[in-house]
Amino acid sequence: MIAASVATLATIAIWERGRWDLGFFVAPRLALPELLRGLLWGFLLISACAAAIVAFTDVRPAAGNGFPWREVFVFFFPAVIHEELLFRGYPFQKLLRWNRHFALAFVALLFAALHAGNPAVTALGLLNIFLAGLFLGLAYERYGRLWFPIGIHLGWNLATGPVYGHEVSGYISMHSLLVERGSGPDLLTGGDFGVEGSVLMTVVELAAIALLLRRISSARRALETPQVKE
Repeated sequence: MIAASVATLATIAIWERGRWDLGFFVAPRLALPELLRGLLWGFLLISACAAAIVAFTDVRPAAGNGFPWREVFVFFFPAVIHEELLFRGYPFQKLLRWNRHFALAFVALLFAALHAGNPAVTALGLLNIFLAGLFLGLAYERYGRLWFPIGIHLGWNLATGPVYGHEVSGYISMHSLLVERGSGPDLLTGGDFGVEGSVLMTVVELAAIALLLRRISSARRALETPQVKE
């Protein structure tokens, strides 16, 4: 996180002479609602997948050993800030101004490639991380700031591991509110890679991408519609 922050600030200071709106240092009245909205989106997406796994397999939730507050601040939060600065920060934003479709697809591909060495990774898991990268890129585009994708990413990871007790891209939390009991086909449960390796996650992500694209399109039409003065 520190390396990504220093590299970002140095690049903007030198290359852009300090004149680049990164979408991170914004007023709390903008940052906080977008962060909370993102947390809700991330939590709901993982909850939808977790519910589908329970519906279609023998996996059932059981009480865990508690919420890992220390892990959240030491591991989960820094990891999210690091990855969002790296993949939705200055390089992505620069590419986005040049070619929208290339920026979304190329950076999502790099995002997936970063996870290629994760424990128990699968081809389907990498596809789902690629789709997550697309979704997070669109989340930045929705408001032109980083707090919405940061919220989604954080809510996604916290719901996956610390809340539901699934593996987070192969990483297993030391503590969680719930744990998995039972089993099912790896195609549905995601196996050792967690819910991100499930085909049910693919369905949830595609639906979320479609919904966010619709929101972005609606917001653009609203901006383009001329206001009639009375």
